[in-house]
Amino acid sequence: MGNIHKLVVTRLIIGWILLSVTLGGIVYYLELQKVGKFVFDLAKVESRFFTDTFDRASNKTELKKSADDFLKRHFVVIELYDAQKNLILHESRPDNEALEKKLNSSLQTYPLEDAMRYKQYLIGRKSFLQVVLPLKDNHGELTGYFKGVYQVDEKTLHNVEIDIFGTLLLVVVVIMITSIMLYPIIISLNKGLVKLSSDLLNGNIELMDVLGSAIAKRDSDTNSHNYRVTLYAIRFAELLGLSSMQIRKLIAGAFLHDVGKIGIRDNILLKPDSLTEEEFAVMRTHVLLGADIIRRSKWLTGAREVVEFHHEKFDGSGYMKGLSGNEIPLNARIFTIVDVFDALTSRRPYKEPFGFEKAMELMMPESGKRFDPELLRIFHDKAHVLYQEISHASDEILEFMLNDLIRQHFFGSK
Repeated sequence: MGNIHKLVVTRLIIGWILLSVTLGGIVYYLELQKVGKFVFDLAKVESRFFTDTFDRASNKTELKKSADDFLKRHFVVIELYDAQKNLILHESRPDNEALEKKLNSSLQTYPLEDAMRYKQYLIGRKSFLQVVLPLKDNHGELTGYFKGVYQVDEKTLHNVEIDIFGTLLLVVVVIMITSIMLYPIIISLNKGLVKLSSDLLNGNIELMDVLGSAIAKRDSDTNSHNYRVTLYAIRFAELLGLSSMQIRKLIAGAFLHDVGKIGIRDNILLKPDSLTEEEFAVMRTHVLLGADIIRRSKWLTGAREVVEFHHEKFDGSGYMKGLSGNEIPLNARIFTIVDVFDALTSRRPYKEPFGFEKAMELMMPESGKRFDPELLRIFHDKAHVLYQEISHASDEILEFMLNDLIRQHFFGSK
């Protein structure tokens, strides 16, 4: 459960950061547009003082004097064009030559047209607005164009930065509060989902156990064999370093390895004598029947590796497909070893149990024939500990041990 808390917190933090960056960027852009419009309105109002002078000026000298006076305000560069777009005046602040050079390298050359346009620039820590305004007389006739660079004063720029920062901070805080509020909701929903999933998984495991037990009882066996062979398979797979996902498939396959025997007639399945060749051919079909049965369940698909291939032999002499070597799925090769080992070391109606050494003595000659030689070698080296742990345990202990391992590999807890 601790992992889900960590996962949810991590996802919420990532989501908060991504949303903050995304929405913050959008808000920042929109705020800049608002600021640009605000500053443009200021520039437009201030430019009217000069355009009014432009209308009254009778010659270029008077116009230049008015421009010099005007440049003492917020504009640092102004240009005037006549109605034919001919430049008639260019003036800039005499003390800002370096600044004008920077501006000239940054500013765009706007096509003069009968529309107001503006664009913002940030040079160093100073903000500038390039504006283009059509000039019209009292009758609405176009008389020329005004182009200028407006410098935003530090106080206005400071207020703008505070407004933008405040808006961005508000967005980040709102997203953070929303994420914090979502945390208990997500955890609560997750608890319900985990419980539902656990109940469903438990139900599937119980049904798998019940079905495996029913098959064992029909085959004149008990749950003990199913429990032991599944325990051997799990513990051997753990020694081999298999993942829990692979082991879950092995568990399902071990429980249901003989599920196809449901479709075998009693006169063959329960026959006390040796089977004839024809009867054995029928008995072998339990592999195909089993594969067909589990194919109907998506949850049991992983069991197919054992159900369909646990009678294949490493040298290719097994059934039903005659696979050999690594063509046989790993889970099937593992199960074949532990299934034969449990059969040899268990009491059956027709025989007494063999001890560990005798069982190994009988199995080792089959290395490379029936069994994967490398897997059998590892099993031979490790099996004695498993044998002592599992072979003589009661049904109650076997069931407890198996449930504990199932919880570990299906639910990730002990």
